[in-house]
Amino acid sequence: MKICRFDGDRLGLVEDDHVRDVTAALDALPRLRCPAPMGDLLILHWDAVHARIGEIRDSAPRLPLSSIALLSPVANPSKIIGIARNRRDLAKEKIDIGGGAGARQDGDGIQMFIKAPSALVGPSEGVTLRFPERRTDPEAELTIVIGKAGSDLTEAQAMNHIFGYCIGLDMTLRGKESQSSRKSIDTYAVLGPWLVTRDEIEDPDALDTGLAINDRQVQRSNTRDLAFNIREIVTHASRFYTLHPGDAIMVGTPIGFEQVHPGDTMSATFAGIGRMDVAVR
Repeated sequence: MKICRFDGDRLGLVEDDHVRDVTAALDALPRLRCPAPMGDLLILHWDAVHARIGEIRDSAPRLPLSSIALLSPVANPSKIIGIARNRRDLAKEKIDIGGGAGARQDGDGIQMFIKAPSALVGPSEGVTLRFPERRTDPEAELTIVIGKAGSDLTEAQAMNHIFGYCIGLDMTLRGKESQSSRKSIDTYAVLGPWLVTRDEIEDPDALDTGLAINDRQVQRSNTRDLAFNIREIVTHASRFYTLHPGDAIMVGTPIGFEQVHPGDTMSATFAGIGRMDVAVR
């Protein structure tokens, strides 16, 4: 199932080049209490919403995908986790992108950073360059969305805590500030175009991926080229943080960095998910 948020927080099911508007299923969400539970309410209560979708799906209006504005498929993650330099053969890289002392090297374990949830946008909202005089690069990354809470998980448990996957653009301002500062600027965490439930991705560790800027390919890879696989990443993250429904983990990107400028369009494609076009302003 492909789930999207669109046009002022409406809920949709993606079917080829159309969307079924199943916003009425959100009536199954419980009334908010104070304090609100940690995590994204839609994913936290997905079983109830999913059951309601089954009742209304056939009669739900169908809209052309081209006629709607896609938002982030996750509205309220408690955190967005990034995985730093998750690729092999780092010593062979000939580009200086300001990794600095302490950046992950071949043989090191997983290194994480946090992107502020306030950086979150969907593809229709685009990216605003906060410091246009400095270099900002897009990093196209498979993004894991957590489905149920868990802490200190084993690798055998990890996949059962995943709700699904989407495409992420980890926008990165280059400079000497911390990763979390440079990657948490407003609009610097793009998720979309929709959320694909776990059952539709047979092997997340074998997905072809690509990133183009203005239709010129700058990244082409496969998730099998990552240094750490999906189970390892979820397990490692859970050792440091309790993972809550809706939490997003951007798993890392291949080499192929290029600065973007106002007026550019970034296009990320992932097998099993689709294509996400994002404007830069």
